[in-house]
Amino acid sequence: MKGKWAEGIRPRNFAWVIKDQLAACERPGGYGSNHRRVRREEEIIWLRQQDFDIVVSLSQAPHNLHNYEKLAIPYVHRPFPSGDDMVVTLTRLYRELKTMLDQQRRIVIHRDELSEYVTGLIAGYLVWSGMVPRQPQAVVVTERIFGRPLGPTGRNIVSVAASLVTDSQSA
Repeated sequence: MKGKWAEGIRPRNFAWVIKDQLAACERPGGYGSNHRRVRREEEIIWLRQQDFDIVVSLSQAPHNLHNYEKLAIPYVHRPFPSGDDMVVTLTRLYRELKTMLDQQRRIVIHRDELSEYVTGLIAGYLVWSGMVPRQPQAVVVTERIFGRPLGPTGRNIVSVAASLVTDSQSA
């Protein structure tokens, strides 16, 4: 019989956006001076035990991505925001997320911290995909999911995502 630590530990600020399909959290192990190698491994083990099919890292730098390989979890690195125009970045990322969700893949998204970049990206995806068609509703839904307000950076991402809606409907 395995000990309770064999199941790993839930990453900080983990929340389901679409139950059993799409989740978001802080980077496993934390960030900056709070980062802990043992915690990172335990949190990645938890993700594996929860049967996530892929980790989408939005972190600017590729720090610690090799740990996903080491612990046999597929991942993609999609720095956000990237040097590209926000429209280009969001279009690529939203199309990729839609494809993965259409394939019934179980996805977790993270950036170093659960910031407005992540929550704004999530709220924007809800608008872009049509799940929550109005921006104010998407903002409220996202604030409730993550228990934090969406500030100017996040709201700007939602606004850009909303401008892409006609593009997503023709894709």
